[in-house]
Amino acid sequence: MRIGLRLLGGFLLITGLAAFFVLRVFLAEVKPSVREVMEDILIDTANLLAETATPDLAALPPGGTLEGSAFAQQVQNYASRPIDAKIWGLNKRTLDFRVYVTDASGRVVFDSGPKPAVGEDYSRWRDVARTLRGEYGARATREVQTDDRTSVMFVAAPVQQDGRLLGVVTVGKPLATVAPFIDRAERKIFWAGVWLMGLSLLVGLGVTLWTVASVRRLRRYALAVGEPQGDLAAAPRPPELPGELGELAQAMDRMRQRLEGRDRLEHDVRALTHELKSPLTAIQGAAELLQDELPAADRQRFTAQIEGQVERLRELVDKLLALSKLETQRSPAHRDPIDLVALTEQLLAEHAALLSQSGLTVHWLARDHAPVRGDAESLALALSNALVNACQHGAQGQPRQLDLAVQREGREVCWSVRDHGPGVPDYALPQLGQRFFATVNPVDGRKGSGLGLAIVGQVVALHGGSWSVQNAEPGLRLSIRLP
Repeated sequence: MRIGLRLLGGFLLITGLAAFFVLRVFLAEVKPSVREVMEDILIDTANLLAETATPDLAALPPGGTLEGSAFAQQVQNYASRPIDAKIWGLNKRTLDFRVYVTDASGRVVFDSGPKPAVGEDYSRWRDVARTLRGEYGARATREVQTDDRTSVMFVAAPVQQDGRLLGVVTVGKPLATVAPFIDRAERKIFWAGVWLMGLSLLVGLGVTLWTVASVRRLRRYALAVGEPQGDLAAAPRPPELPGELGELAQAMDRMRQRLEGRDRLEHDVRALTHELKSPLTAIQGAAELLQDELPAADRQRFTAQIEGQVERLRELVDKLLALSKLETQRSPAHRDPIDLVALTEQLLAEHAALLSQSGLTVHWLARDHAPVRGDAESLALALSNALVNACQHGAQGQPRQLDLAVQREGREVCWSVRDHGPGVPDYALPQLGQRFFATVNPVDGRKGSGLGLAIVGQVVALHGGSWSVQNAEPGLRLSIRLP
């Protein structure tokens, strides 16, 4: 099962169970809570009426009733009052209190109910019996024993005068009168629970989709890590994720760098060993020959061979050190405005001897003084390697010149150099810029180290730009685009 379905299923299960039990508790508590509130009101009402009935009950003759008394008249007037009240959307049109009074023996002397029980003995009823004993008396009685909705709640209060118990006043109220309020509260709670469940579902779905999307981004990055690229620009970037997923992405990125560093090191050691083998063999051979008695011309020739191979090794080491330094950087060391035209002219002056030896002239196609922001030292290193590469491969071309251009293209500045040499085979174009990959130098027939264009690619990637090479027929054009 996919992680998204597991997360969503687990979220719905937990939320559903929690909502079910919470709703069940709320619905189960509505009716008892309403009854408790109603009982509290009945207690106040019964005690108030007890005080009102005290004078009439004190004057009651043995065996008499309260019919025609002031208390009875007041209760009857209450029962006949018209009422039309709107309580939070529900209409109340009847007054529902039932009031009855018993004497000290429990005999009913007044009853406002539809079927008066005057004269009956209520001394065994819980409300009357407990009150006559000096306790709190209350009861709930069903008019239909099998129907809880017909329950009537009765609360009694003692009628006393000078510490003497005169009787009991009981106030009753049918639970059916508050049933609409209970039903409405239950409906509101139920639909609130439904909305809560729906909202929880949307939140759970959103969280699940976000989590799955984050995990998928992490998975795509992990798959990309399995295919590391040597070029900094092509290296996969860790996804920006919050929390533990982001920390995991950063940890995977560090692991990728370590793995790529190890693979690159193994590859570079093999390639470097191959590059060092040829000049070391040449140096060894020349040194062995110099140990013998040789004519001056041969000794000079072998000495020059050793110097040339040593220079080749020195150049190789210098470029490796420069490339290694660049690869440890994640961004340019400085962000200064740089005029590529001025920088190129400075480099041409430095390489004037090489241009002269190669018999090359420089032809400017465009000179836009559009500045770029970057590190002047590293950009000079990259452009210098590009110029040297063009000089080496353009020395045998016709015309014997380098075409240079610096021009603005949209939000980028394009620097390009073209030689008119033999170019490179089409199959080799995609591999240019890889470490230790180089084509044969047409001047001396030797292969270069391939580190020059690797340095170009590294510097351009650090500056957020791009570079490319194309056969110009004749020659090769190298283009660098910087923001």
